[in-house]
Amino acid sequence: MKVEVVLTEADITQEFIEAMEARDIPEKFFFWFPRSAAAWSALVQDASLYGGLAATWKEIAADAETLARHFGGRAPVISFGAGDGARDRMLMSAMKAAGCECQYFPVDASQTMLEMACAGAEDDDIEAVGIKTDISSPVHLVYAADAAESPRLFIMSGNTLGAFDPLAEIRYIAQFMKPGDRLIIDSESYDEQKTLALRANPAVRFFIWAMLASMGIGQDDGEVRYDHKRDDRRDGLHLITRYFRAGRDVAATVAGEEVALERGERIALNFQYACTAEAFRWLLCAHGGLSIVHEYHSPDGRFHTALCKK
Repeated sequence: MKVEVVLTEADITQEFIEAMEARDIPEKFFFWFPRSAAAWSALVQDASLYGGLAATWKEIAADAETLARHFGGRAPVISFGAGDGARDRMLMSAMKAAGCECQYFPVDASQTMLEMACAGAEDDDIEAVGIKTDISSPVHLVYAADAAESPRLFIMSGNTLGAFDPLAEIRYIAQFMKPGDRLIIDSESYDEQKTLALRANPAVRFFIWAMLASMGIGQDDGEVRYDHKRDDRRDGLHLITRYFRAGRDVAATVAGEEVALERGERIALNFQYACTAEAFRWLLCAHGGLSIVHEYHSPDGRFHTALCKK
């Protein structure tokens, strides 16, 4: 198993200490701990949350011959925020069956997730090189994109786009795409009734608490709350924020050091964007400068997915 390291464990440890001091924990730290990484792998198997996205990827894989023809005999697949790589492997296996060999580059900040993605690919006889990096950094994104020459197939799935500022992130991605490249990307669909309600799912709460528990914070120490805001930069963009509120004085353990939290103090947790179908198309095309080759809509209405080109 080969993993190229851009974001070292020393770097991410220091960043985590600084994040806790600022009381603001970004997305990448939720997958850093083995305990929360395992909880995430279990979460994405929950059909009530991700069954629709799984169905979308079966639809994409069913048309793998079209992608195989575009790329010819070999396709570099670079997956940003790859997680355990299960959806990526579904497509790559179908492309392989259509006569196109894939070279896989899962990209993630989590060593645990990269090991899972690479091991899964190797089990399927797919050549894999993991890239441990921070995709919120434009420099790191370019480094990962340069792992292979164009034409390349980029993937950003599981609402990974929504874990960052989507206006900035899609611009970064569009800047390094070339005419022969393709991008499969999705976004969570905003629903006034369902979007916040889904976050009360026990599997979602278990994942959040798994990360907090890795710092020594338990459910008796406070509560996790959610807020909804509209992004004024574009109609149809919705920001879902969440935070931990200490119900009593508590000490979190960060890299072997204690960080004291007073009762009533908050820690901002990773935010997520959800958007309407119209806002998603605007992000990709009018704002990002990409063209949509094909759109997919999950049967449960929870995700928009698009195959794009430059």
